[in-house]
Parts: sequence; C-alpha cells; structure tokens
Amino acid sequence: MQFPESWLREFCNPPLDSAALAETLTMGGFEVEERRPVAPPFTRIVVGEIKEAVQHPNADRLRVCQVDAGQGALLNIVCGAPNARVGIKVPCALVGAELPPGEDGKPFLIKLGKLRGIESQGMLCSARELKLSEDHGGLLELDADAPIGADVRDVLKLDDALLTLKLTPNLAHGLSVYGVARELAALTGAPLKTPAIASVATSFSDVLPVKVEAPDLCGRFSGRIVRGVNTKVATPAWMIERLARCGQRSVTPLVDISNYVMFEYGQPSHIFDLDKIHGGLTVRWGKAGEQLKLLNGTTITVDEKVGVIADDREVESLAGIMGGDATSVSDDTRNIYVEAAFWWPEAVQGRSRRFNFSTDAGHRYERGVDPSRTVQIIERITQLIVEICGGEAGKMDDQTLRLPEAAPVTLRVARAARVIGMPLTQAQCADALKRLGFALVEGEGTLTVTPPPHRFDLLIEEDLIEEVARLIGFNNLPTTAPLAPITARVRPEAQRSRFAVRRSVAALGYQETINFSFVEAHWEQDLAGNANPVKLLNPIASQMSVMRSSLLGSLLQVLKFNLDRKAPRVRVFELGRVFLRDDSVVTTDSTVRGVNQPMRVAGLAWGDAEASRWDGKPQRVDFYDVKGDVEALLAPRVPTFEVAEHPALHPGRSARVLLDGQAIGFIGELHPRWRQKWDFTQAPVLFELDLDAVTARPVPVAQPVPKHQAVERDIAVVVAEAVSHDALMQAIRAGASASGLLRDATLFDIYRPQPVREGAVVASGALAQGEKSMAVRLTFQSDTATLTDEQVEPAVRAIVEQLGAALGGRLRG
Repeated sequence: MQFPESWLREFCNPPLDSAALAETLTMGGFEVEERRPVAPPFTRIVVGEIKEAVQHPNADRLRVCQVDAGQGALLNIVCGAPNARVGIKVPCALVGAELPPGEDGKPFLIKLGKLRGIESQGMLCSARELKLSEDHGGLLELDADAPIGADVRDVLKLDDALLTLKLTPNLAHGLSVYGVARELAALTGAPLKTPAIASVATSFSDVLPVKVEAPDLCGRFSGRIVRGVNTKVATPAWMIERLARCGQRSVTPLVDISNYVMFEYGQPSHIFDLDKIHGGLTVRWGKAGEQLKLLNGTTITVDEKVGVIADDREVESLAGIMGGDATSVSDDTRNIYVEAAFWWPEAVQGRSRRFNFSTDAGHRYERGVDPSRTVQIIERITQLIVEICGGEAGKMDDQTLRLPEAAPVTLRVARAARVIGMPLTQAQCADALKRLGFALVEGEGTLTVTPPPHRFDLLIEEDLIEEVARLIGFNNLPTTAPLAPITARVRPEAQRSRFAVRRSVAALGYQETINFSFVEAHWEQDLAGNANPVKLLNPIASQMSVMRSSLLGSLLQVLKFNLDRKAPRVRVFELGRVFLRDDSVVTTDSTVRGVNQPMRVAGLAWGDAEASRWDGKPQRVDFYDVKGDVEALLAPRVPTFEVAEHPALHPGRSARVLLDGQAIGFIGELHPRWRQKWDFTQAPVLFELDLDAVTARPVPVAQPVPKHQAVERDIAVVVAEAVSHDALMQAIRAGASASGLLRDATLFDIYRPQPVREGAVVASGALAQGEKSMAVRLTFQSDTATLTDEQVEPAVRAIVEQLGAALGGRLRG
C-alpha cells in the first residue's frame, strides 16, 4: 500500500522526522518497504502566469509567451506546448534553474538562449520534465489560486514523502491511511484525530428496493440515492494529487471520490447509475450460466459459488470485487445509487483469481472490512459528491442481517512473558492493549479482550501476545541465545548425500540446471505418457499449468534454449522432485494426500562426445557414452540394462536401468517424433533415475588379496544373431554356478560370416547366415590352491552345455 506521509500526519502527527516515523512503523509490524520523495530535487522553478501567447514568427509549433513569474518584469519565453494559453498558471523554470536529471543522468541547467531567433528567458515545464508523472502532452497546469512567484515545491508539496507499506495478510486493518494512523498513534502515544463525519441533509425519502437473499454472502448492506449530480465537473486537483500519490489515476469525479474514501478509511464502495437499474437490487449467489460484463470490459460467466448484485433483469455487479458495465456511471449520469456493504471474507476469497484479475476492493474484502462503518462511509462519500458534483441526497437505507461475533480472547501474562522472552507485568500488557483501543477485562494474571470490529485477526491467545510484542517494540526485546541442544545428524555410511551425487554428475562433464516444477500439460502426455497430471488451480502462467512427473521435459527445454543460442555441445543435469498421483499417500508434515513426490536425477547429452579431439574428427555422443556415465554414477554398484520402451525415448535405442533386479529408471535416445517436434538436428541421449537408488551405496567390506594365480580359458560360441550380450553372460554365470570357480567373463570378439556368393562352396563347419561367433575369456580362480586342468575343464564343459541348452549355442570349430 502506498500513500503520502502528509496525509498520514493529518490523522496522527507524532514528533518524529520522516525516517524515524518509517522506522517506528516497521518495528511495529507495518514494514515500510520504501520511502522516497514525491519529486526529485530541482531548483528555481516558480509559479508563472501566461499573460500573452502569440505565434512564433519562424515556427508553426512554437508560441512566444509573456510570463509573469514574480520577477518584477514579464519574461519572454518560447514554448511549444499545445496548451500554452493566456490565463493559466504553470511551472516556470527561471534562468539558472536546475531540472531533474534526464536519461543521461545529468541535471538539466536552464540558460538564456534563442529559439528560432527569439530570445527565451526560461522554460515552461510539463509534469514529465519535473519527473512528477509520464504526462508530457502539455504544460502542467496549476490551480488558479496558486501565488505567482511561489516555489513550485511548496505549492505542490513536493517535499512530501511517499511511504510504501508491505503488509502481511493479517493486517487488513492497515489497508487505509486512517488505519495506519490508528496504529501509529498506538505505537507513539501521539493523539489520533478522527474527523467527525456529519450526516448530509436529506431532501427526499425515496429508497431503492434492495433484497438480501444470502446472509452468508452479505452481512450488512447500506445505500442511498443521490439525484441531480453533475458528472461533467472536474475532479479537484487536491484529490487527483492524493490519488496519484497513492498510485491511483484519476478517472471521473464519482469514481475518484469512491477511490479516495477507500484509501482514506479502507471501506470499498460502488456507485450505480440509478436510471440504468431495472426495478430493485437483489444480493444473492450467482446462478450457473449467468454472464456479466465488468467495468474492465471483460465478460465473465458466474456460478453458484460467486456472489452477485442483480436487478430485475440481469446481474449488475460482482459482489465485493467489481461493478458491471451496464450500470456504470458516465457523463450523462444524473441520478446515482451509492452502496457500501460488509461482504463475508470467505465469500470473496479466491473469486477474483478465478477470473484472472484482482481489484483493490477484493483485496480488502477478502481480508475483512470493518462492518460497523458502512453508514458513515456513505455519509462521507455523499458529502464529497454534493460538494464536488452537487445534487440532493435521499434517505439512508441500512440493512443489517448477520455480523461477525467478536469472541473474547484471554491473554495469560505469564505465558506472554514466556513466549516473548522477557519479564512482563500485567500493567505493561494492559497498557499495550489499551493503546490499541481494545476493550478488556482484567483478571488475576489474565486479560480478556473483546476484539473491535475492524480486527479480524484476533482469534487466539498468540494473537494478543503478538500485539503486546508489537507495542513494546521488537527492537526492545532482549537478545537471548537459544539453549536447545544441538544434535548432529549423522548420515548412514550406506548412503551418500545429494550434494555428493551432484558433484559426481558434474565430474562427468554435466552442468546443473534448476527448473520450475510447473510444466506444460502436453509435456506430460508426450514425454511421460501421463494423461492425468496434478493440475494447478492458479498457475502463474498458462504454459505452467501442471506439476511434472518427469524431469526430461525440463532438460529438453534447457537444450532448446541453448541450441537457439548456437551452443555447440550441451551436457546438463537436474536433481529435483516429481509429482505422481498415488492414493496410498496420506497427509503428513512432509507429504500431501494423494500425491507421491519422489526425488530423481536426470541428465541429457547432445553434440560431440568430447569437447575437442586431437585428430579433429568429431564423434557424436551416443547411447553407450551416456550408459557409461550412468554406470560411473552408480559405481561401485553394477547396474544392468534391459530392453524397454518409454514414451519419450527411441523404441530401439532405450533401456530400463536395474539395480539388484529392481527398476530404477530409463536411458535412451529421444524419440524421433519428439526430436522432430522440438526441431533438434540430432537426437539427445537422456537418462532419469530414482535418487534414492543413486544415493544408496554398499559399505565396503575388506576382501583378502588372492594368493593363487588365476587360470584363463577362451571359448568361441556360435549363436543366433538375435542372442544379446546380456543373455550370453547370464547363461555363462548359470553354467558356472555349480563349480563356484568362475571369477570373470569378458566378451572380446564378435565374428559374423561374409555373405556367400551364389554357387560358392561353403566349408564344413562354417557359420551359416543368421549366426555369429562370440568369443569370451573366462577367468577361474580358487582361494585355496592353484587350479589344475582337471578342475577347470569340467567347469568349462558345464558352461558350454548351459550355452547349448539355454541359447542353442555350440563351440566354434
């Protein structure tokens, strides 16, 4: 919330300078996020009145003005502003004046000069040239009663400061200048000035029929008719100025008055064009399919969960959020209906976000607005309307249906002292709460407070303890070191940290990326085969509408970003959380019901396998390069790979990764369909693994160094072309399991026969088409003695027999 300091001081003016006032508010819980001057520094700019304005003889767009700036003689100033005319008062920069810095950061010095042959003894200024706003369509016109020759800084109060408060959701009572002044008075003890709002004299007794059908939507509804207003008058300059300093632009007099009172007292209101209302008004919940065109031009469709104000024909306003276009005031409006209501916070919360916009009114109503002041607010608005736009006020119509019941809250002084961490007396606590204007009843060691109607945040004892701490001053609380015991969290030896995993992947040449967990919905369908992802109710952007169940889409987006910037080689990884639907998950301190949130690590490699090669021959990264990286990451555990399909990966160049027979992830090239869709010149290779499996590592166990020499045997086995390396090794281990002597088996050669020409003679025992020879080196070793041929040969025969039985293999002749 932003407002000028001078407005705040009209309600409460403690003997503090601007910096001390901001510090007091901040330490009282109302954080002043920014304090800045209304205007940057400038000098020798005074109020000047144009006495004469004639066309420049040598320029069509320039005028030669005679300006009275209080210097004893008229100044001859050349001006190109379209609104330079006789009789207006404008800022006049005298010779020697220093204007705010321009785009180059240097102050602009006004000198005596000539424009198209005519001497100019100064400069007439726009609001933009004084850095007061972005308006540069003409000169800044001042009030007619501004004294000629007076310093513009004094006339416009440009030495004022703008305060920007960063309020937490529980401080709804601070969403107005008066509300902040009320807190400032409590914090400093300075008197709070509460201007009396006199009732406006009524000229007629007519009221607009209003029926409130939903007391759970609207607890109080107040309104009155005002007839004969003139909406074509100009909003007073003082009101435009204050609204601008609150960050609100001027619209029309009636809208400006409504906004001004909202900033003043925190109560939003709405003004209808009375002649556009059909019959009376009904306050109710919406009906499915009803449509409303709002003041911002958007047409929305409401339902039974949205509150509305409707007339006898259609919906006219979105309750507590924004009015409708059909009954909006215009220059032709003559009769109006002013309403101010109490809308239950629960009935307004989240409604505007459903329609992708927010308003100042909705921001206040969903946090709670004082229901006791609706009549006073309408009186204040009526007072300003009659003063500015004229007109006659009708009878006040006030309907009270159901208001919040203020439940007493009890504060135990001893508990307050324990929570705050300093000794407190009951008198100190009572004084703090009385300064806030709370009605309280003192007991023996207790204080019972009945919250005032503007405080929706006082529900439990801790809320009162917070108020006591605020009034005492957080800066006055003693600094006490914590006494809690510190217990080191020792990680099990069989588990490595996530940081160790990051270092391991980075050591393999990958760079870490951190991406949003919110992704595009089609990524989930395309890359994860997830037709039912976890959807966001209020996504921060349309392309971030679901929670990811895979890290692959995020890495592909990073690759695309880098390739668009001509990166020659990309290796990236991410360690992050994914979100999967799982009905077995219940809500705990770290989980949400129905959503499993495991951690995963994923990597992507694209481009050359090596950054550079000594022979200058590039070699693209392939499946086996990344497979080696995965094996290095999981070492000393040895993973196995089996053929499998994944929605994101090439069906013939992907595999499932297993550890001890349990699937822990996938590895493979990107599917050609997605490579084409993402417009990649070559397919990246990706992997994604469960992080728990990667962090687990076996505790090293000491093994004695073998004392006896190993024995090696080479065999060449003829098998069908379809037999894989993995199937061969499984058959060898199965055949050697009985003897227990096999220590290692390594494939060192594969031979395939050349195609046979027609009519050629095939040698006896040669390989047939569709067969291949796989040569394997077998290593045997015993812990008790050096093996002999009599011990090794039976083991080799058992392996060969198993190869024949399992794979149909035979020894190559």
